Amino acid sequence: MSGTSEGPRLAAGTAPPPLPPILTESDGTWPSAGSPSEAHDYRAAFRVATLPMAVVDREGLIVTANEALGTLAGVGAAALTSQSASDLVDLAADGRTWRAYREVLHGRRSRFRCTRRLKHPDGRSLWAEITLVPMAAPAGQGAGDVPGQVLLTVADVSDRRELQKRLRHLEMHDPVTRLPNRTLFFERLSAVLESVPYQDDSLPGRGRIGLCYLDLDGFKAVNDTLGHRTGDRLLAAVAARLTDCAEQEAPHPTGAHLVARLGGDEFAILVEESTGTEQLTDLARTVLAALQQPFDLAGQRLSVSASIGVVERPVAGTSATGLMQAADTTLYWAKADGKARWTLFDPERNAHRMTRQALSSTLRPAVERGEFTIEYQPLVCMADGVVRGVEALVRWNHPQFGMLSPNRFVAIAEEDGSIVQLGRWVLRAACRQARRWQLDHPDEAPLFISVNVAVRQVWDSDLVTDVAEILAETGLDPALLQLELTESAVMGSAGRPLQALQSLSDMGVRIAIDDFGTGYSNLAYLSRLPVSVLKLDGAFVRGFRYEDGTHPSPADETIVEAMVQLAHRLGLTVTAECVETAGQAERLRRIGCDTGQGWLYSRAVAPERITELLGARALNGS
Repeated sequence: MSGTSEGPRLAAGTAPPPLPPILTESDGTWPSAGSPSEAHDYRAAFRVATLPMAVVDREGLIVTANEALGTLAGVGAAALTSQSASDLVDLAADGRTWRAYREVLHGRRSRFRCTRRLKHPDGRSLWAEITLVPMAAPAGQGAGDVPGQVLLTVADVSDRRELQKRLRHLEMHDPVTRLPNRTLFFERLSAVLESVPYQDDSLPGRGRIGLCYLDLDGFKAVNDTLGHRTGDRLLAAVAARLTDCAEQEAPHPTGAHLVARLGGDEFAILVEESTGTEQLTDLARTVLAALQQPFDLAGQRLSVSASIGVVERPVAGTSATGLMQAADTTLYWAKADGKARWTLFDPERNAHRMTRQALSSTLRPAVERGEFTIEYQPLVCMADGVVRGVEALVRWNHPQFGMLSPNRFVAIAEEDGSIVQLGRWVLRAACRQARRWQLDHPDEAPLFISVNVAVRQVWDSDLVTDVAEILAETGLDPALLQLELTESAVMGSAGRPLQALQSLSDMGVRIAIDDFGTGYSNLAYLSRLPVSVLKLDGAFVRGFRYEDGTHPSPADETIVEAMVQLAHRLGLTVTAECVETAGQAERLRRIGCDTGQGWLYSRAVAPERITELLGARALNGS
């Protein structure tokens, strides 16, 4: 049990009554001794002891005090007799201390110790450790009788407290910047979040909290090129500017925001009783402006920038973990958006991130659970409207988010490598379906199947072996398989990717460049690739619209016509994507596009619907 307070000055009140008669063993003041001389020794030791002490009766009044306590109180020891012990050392400052003290006096507690801040007669403050211990019962009094007196001691622990304070400061502060460290920051943050917010509509900001979480851009380069000593000087200079910004933006001198170094080149500014997002964004702007000014470090001029994540929300319902996760996410956004900026936490953007994370964590098992399906979009000959092939488009029938299109999960699969497993499954399922259509409709010209391939499938798996095994397993003619790679993945290919494409082409598989015209468009390199088909990006085709009242773009038509002519001279066929109107189709046919794909003909549909389309002679979008 311990407590602290600014207790009263150690001084006597009114003049005390005369000292009681000479104490003997039988009056119960001293512990039992073997002889009167031993009792006298106890009394002598008590009076000359350097530790301030007093004997207190069960009413809390001082029976006798030694000279050390009198000196501490600024009066003679005799003047303390019959004074209230609790008033002398401030034991009634709080309820818990008072109750514990009374329990010792009444024999219901064996010992009590607390710490009090007291006023010395010379005006200085001191920290005192107060201890109360029951004394031995008087001779002839049993343990169950009325309790006797207690011994009160007062030990000056100011030096020890000061040492503890210094050690705590060292433990809680960063040695480089002198700022509060991560431990102290989270201690303060937890204290704020655990406090009950004071609600007052007339005082905006009550019960709200804000955080600016910042990271220096390119600090590692400073350490690597100029050394850690220069890096430490830079960190100290940054800390000084952050402290100045926090003091300038604080609403009043006593409300300065907490600036802390969380580790490395990461800093945080905690804003208690935030008045809203505007206050936090203003602080972030001030910090960015301050850090953009060059630093002069021992004659060396350096410039740095910072990225800042800004979070502001009510204290109620906020946890330290949740706040820091939001701040960390927002800091990541600031860096991803170009650095040297602040970004405010966006719940919708965060929800999208959480959804993305949820998809990433369940993508691999989803392949094994059979949650993916394939829909097929016809590839139509523009000369006669006959379906020549289909493109396989994977869908994820997610148990929580419903049916998801490829743009929701393919990029995630490429990042975590699961695209290899997923791509192999799509390729096998699509080839199996193409072979089934061929067997079910032996009198019809067989459809070729076009399957998208990610560049990571070329690097992280043996794509050539996978294709060969799947073709052998399904019995599909290699000439009926077309693999689509994006322009950015194909252009500049060298080494293993180029070898893989060449091997696939030698096998009889057709290679198509998807979204052509939006990437590198390295036409000289195109002539050396084993490519059979160019698929024009839909951005060009959309410029051909007539039906919606817009005039076609002459520039788009000129570009498309030039690309078609170039492709044909290189022996390539051309497929136009995103064909939505008959006017677009007619113009593309006249320019010379070989194949069209888009909603004019059909959306991506289930395999059964493709079977129905095989019976139709041509598709004209009707």
